[in-house]
Amino acid sequence: MNPHRHLLYERLYNYVLDDIRKGSLRSGDRVPSEKELARKHGVSRITSMRALQNLEHAGLVERIRGKGTFVARDLGRLPELVDGEQQTRSRRLAARIAFLVPDPSPAYGLELLNAIEERAGENGLSLVVKRSRGEQEVEERAIDALMRSGSVDGLIVFPVNGEFYNASLLRLALAKRPLVLVDRHLKGIAASSVCTDNVAAARELTGYVLDSGHKHVAFVSSPPANTSSIEDRLHGYRGAFSQRGLGLDGQHLLTDLTSGYPNPESRIPADREAIRAFLESRKSITGFVASEYPIALIIRDVLRGMQRLEGTMIACFDSPRGQFVEPRFTHIQQNEREMGRRAVDMLLAQLDGQRTPSQTIVPYELVSVPEAAAVP
Repeated sequence: MNPHRHLLYERLYNYVLDDIRKGSLRSGDRVPSEKELARKHGVSRITSMRALQNLEHAGLVERIRGKGTFVARDLGRLPELVDGEQQTRSRRLAARIAFLVPDPSPAYGLELLNAIEERAGENGLSLVVKRSRGEQEVEERAIDALMRSGSVDGLIVFPVNGEFYNASLLRLALAKRPLVLVDRHLKGIAASSVCTDNVAAARELTGYVLDSGHKHVAFVSSPPANTSSIEDRLHGYRGAFSQRGLGLDGQHLLTDLTSGYPNPESRIPADREAIRAFLESRKSITGFVASEYPIALIIRDVLRGMQRLEGTMIACFDSPRGQFVEPRFTHIQQNEREMGRRAVDMLLAQLDGQRTPSQTIVPYELVSVPEAAAVP
């Protein structure tokens, strides 16, 4: 964003300020409402809301709940019309955003949280972090509470895996409230998102396993339905077979596990048994593509218990990182830092009254771990 240009809400701010300076609006006079300003100037309610909020922060107007917005009675010395740089500073001092996340882990989510926190701090934004614990009901209640209280100006949401999107998230998107999704997108809903190209990443990861000599490769995940990241990874998995002219014989699917991201320990035993039963009936499988790192760990443990670990390859999405952490599996490393920073930038653009792309793709990296070097 160029801070020196006049954004839409800056123009409304200057319009009202100019009316006050000229005497068209005097102390105690009613100021046009968000709806009236939006209709008159052909802008969104979000834009007019931001203009009135900044007029209030500047002490120029008073907002009385249930009555409206009025020119302040004690105006003092009126400020000059603000330029883009001054108004951007005012916005940054005033804005407060929230990040709703299932449960960040070292494998995925923690670096995303750190990047959002860092980028928000660079822009002078207050950040509220809420955890949904991977439960849709918790996610829905958190969104409702945040927006009903008016305590935040915009939301960054990492949606939980699930069969249905929650009503609160859908209402936010349809109402065009400042909202950015990370990790996945809502198909058919005009909500901006920042994510990895999961189709391309899964195609490359599966291709790596196939090209390493594994003819029978299983895709293992939690249910893909209405979780676009997992749906796209499944499409990428299938695409790798198609790209090599391979048929369905080598494809094996187990997509009803429950201990993905976040990883509730109570669900691991059931998934371990499901994987064991799956493998007992499919002796030919030697390659695995796990949709998430926790699932890769369970596959490894089951194979070890069945004395089938030798000669297999497990690949997955994401892995813990650190100076003294060796990756266990070949994996797709998503760029969480870039994802988080872009999410904050896009939310700021929406708060400035700008349109943002429906989907922004960030790059990924395939990290190869030779089979001999893989940590058992």
